[in-house]
Amino acid sequence: MVRLFAALSFASLVLGQQVGTNTAEKHPSMPMQVCTAQGSCTKQSTSVVLDSNWRWTHVTTGYTNCYNGNSWNTTACPDGKTCAQNCAIDGADYEKTYGITSPSSGALKLQFVKTNDNGKNIGSRVYLMASDTKYRMFDLLNKEFTFDVDVSKLPCGLNGAVYFSEMDEDGGLSKFPTNKAGAKYGTGYCDSQCPTDIKFINGEANVEGWGGSANDANSGSGKYGTCCAEMDIWEANLDAAAYTPHPCKVTGQTRCEGVDCGNGSDRYSGMCDKDGCDFNSFRMGDQSYYGTGMTVDTSKPFTIVTQFETDDGTDTGNLKQINRFYVQGSKVIPNSVVSVQGMDPVNHISDDFCKQQKEAFGDNNYFATVGGIAQMGKQLTKMVLVLSVWDDHAVSMNWLDSNYPTDGDPSKPGIARGRCDATAGDPKVVEAAHPDAYVIYSNIKLGALNSTFAAN
Repeated sequence: MVRLFAALSFASLVLGQQVGTNTAEKHPSMPMQVCTAQGSCTKQSTSVVLDSNWRWTHVTTGYTNCYNGNSWNTTACPDGKTCAQNCAIDGADYEKTYGITSPSSGALKLQFVKTNDNGKNIGSRVYLMASDTKYRMFDLLNKEFTFDVDVSKLPCGLNGAVYFSEMDEDGGLSKFPTNKAGAKYGTGYCDSQCPTDIKFINGEANVEGWGGSANDANSGSGKYGTCCAEMDIWEANLDAAAYTPHPCKVTGQTRCEGVDCGNGSDRYSGMCDKDGCDFNSFRMGDQSYYGTGMTVDTSKPFTIVTQFETDDGTDTGNLKQINRFYVQGSKVIPNSVVSVQGMDPVNHISDDFCKQQKEAFGDNNYFATVGGIAQMGKQLTKMVLVLSVWDDHAVSMNWLDSNYPTDGDPSKPGIARGRCDATAGDPKVVEAAHPDAYVIYSNIKLGALNSTFAAN
């Protein structure tokens, strides 16, 4: 769907490629477990790192910002390569500046708005690390991924997102000589939206053609985007949730420009499937399944289990379908069943599900054009885990929790995605009304099918 991440709301914190020395970088601990069978799990000492797009960038010889408001410092950054040489990113104070804390072992709390000495930070995005300099890589075929979440303080218009992106293990450090920061400082981001608001791509500043956002004083977009396959495990707030595979034609992080980025009228000509094939229980016909006091009660924490089933039951088989379960109060809750005319009553994502959904909703099946479930499966073997919280400056998160398009008839299949008011996600509204909103992720597990949760 649509993803525009808010950068910090003060001009001094943005992305760069050299490494500064003003603040030491210390990655918050977030251990995970790898399971071979129920009750047989091994702990791994993983941690998280803040995305470089949120960090302070300054000239290497001092404290002058390389980016102000939503404009580049043209003296330091006359072009992309020179900017990468002139600008450094620094370490992060995760709690004080960004509101990123660890309320307990294996848990991570991401606060939506954090007031700090420089103003306010809006949202955040972090990646799971295997070591101090490398991301933790995931191969998801014939496995399940499980985690706990608390969205009780995450209202309409916000998105607590957990997903996988096909990023480089070292953040592009070895591939691009002008990138001196690497994974240790959260570089190398990409996703299926081929975002053009990323300030450094392929070790160069995205200064060419850069223009400031019309509705975000601290964001903009440049000539280039950064594309890769993306598996959205969880995009949600307390009122709506979706999980969505987004395959791409390309393998791994790839810089795009022009038609290949798939923007505007080129949406169905780009490298990646931006729409994806989503399973949102409300949109798929069960409007009493997910929410406060419902089957999956979002007023309380719960566990999310996502299984990647192959056609031959092996780790090298072709991806066949993606299954979803929830566990709450020791009760295993199967995913909701599709109740849409013209669609089979299933509760998983497969090529058949996607084809029927696109036909029922009148949507372009670019998912199939790009390669469908099989292509997604090929790209699930080298993934980086992303954890974030964000608001949507493009379409106010209506694609997730309201009617979308907003002028569409909600009685038409596929238009209604949740109960939220269309104005609730306006960044000016949600940032003012819910600065204390947060999401808590915890208890991350990866394992063989049916190994990471207890069936009742």
